[in-house]
Amino acid sequence: MPASRLTFYTLIVVVAIAGLSQGLTLPLLAVLLEKQGVSSVANGVNAAALYIGMMAVSPWLEIPLRRLGFRTTLLIGLALMALATILLPLSHHLILWFVWRMLLGIGDSALHFSSQLWVTAIAPPDRRGRDISMYGLAYGIGFSVGPLGLNLLPFGAWAPFAALLAAYAIAFLMMARLQNAYPEESSRPSAGHNRYALVFRLGWWALLPSFLYGYMEASLNASFPVYALRVGLSVESVSVILPAFVIGSILLQLPIGSLSDRIGRKKVMSVCAGIGAIAFLLFPLADQSVWLMMLILAAAGAAVGSFYSLGLAYAADILPSSLMPTVGVIAAMNFSVASILGPNLNGYVLDHLPPGLIFALMGVLLGLFVLAGGLFRERPGGEERGDTLSASMNTGQLS
Repeated sequence: MPASRLTFYTLIVVVAIAGLSQGLTLPLLAVLLEKQGVSSVANGVNAAALYIGMMAVSPWLEIPLRRLGFRTTLLIGLALMALATILLPLSHHLILWFVWRMLLGIGDSALHFSSQLWVTAIAPPDRRGRDISMYGLAYGIGFSVGPLGLNLLPFGAWAPFAALLAAYAIAFLMMARLQNAYPEESSRPSAGHNRYALVFRLGWWALLPSFLYGYMEASLNASFPVYALRVGLSVESVSVILPAFVIGSILLQLPIGSLSDRIGRKKVMSVCAGIGAIAFLLFPLADQSVWLMMLILAAAGAAVGSFYSLGLAYAADILPSSLMPTVGVIAAMNFSVASILGPNLNGYVLDHLPPGLIFALMGVLLGLFVLAGGLFRERPGGEERGDTLSASMNTGQLS
């Protein structure tokens, strides 16, 4: 097997383990805090620490990546995740958990940043799209399997954490076989603040899916376990209901992407958002039916589970390639902010309002996205116009 393919398949396994870690940690800690009698608001604030860590470190990860290389940066991220996983079961103090969860977010962000760029760097141009899709698929599968680790709780609160440490050990051993590599040097764009303004002006609707996906993912993984326990469902039920969203996304991710290539991404995203809105608005009517909850979440996941990638693809359709790195930064920040907002807003709802409103909020946000799409107009000749504006900006002609 060529070295590049060995590296690729190793990264696929590692990112699946990272997905498993996040898919288990979010509901696991939410359940443990709920059992300790911690309020929903405090639970949501604590869950936000993961995304605060991600958001805080993201702008700085390019420095270690260029100096230390892909493998070293990834191993540092993996080591930080393992350290946080060791520390979490040793103390149940909320402030310490907040710190450990930030550490987990920093490690997770470093792992994903380095692995995504490494996959992109080694993928042959004629199969780059397929390789990146496989990367996303591996993460989704790991994420969907993660909540099953809640079934280890009868063996003790430490058991799920021990399972995660075993998975990290496998990742470390696989990474030890790889040679380190470094990203190619590239010049830094000038007038970055104008680039951000330009991206927002030309492609604001394409940036919304990253926010919506972050809000939905964090709401489901951090707030749904609390909702489920409040309405009388068991922890075991949570472990099988929660993966339905990701499974639905996995099943239709490639077909929906192919459909968007044929009939247009804006049309596909608008229709999918409408279907997702209906699914979330109907979810509280499932009452305590586990199978019906799974069916509705699978439908929602199938419709909007690929929103993050579709949004980036649509941005690439309507914006010049020179602005895509800026789009990536904005999308990552949108995801982090929404992931922090979701659990905190839902915590207030769960404590003071009917709990089913957490799903109504997701439905309303998706509905507003559809309406906003009616107001958004692609600029005629957007690629050429964007390139002209970008060139003018770099020569100081853009105010």
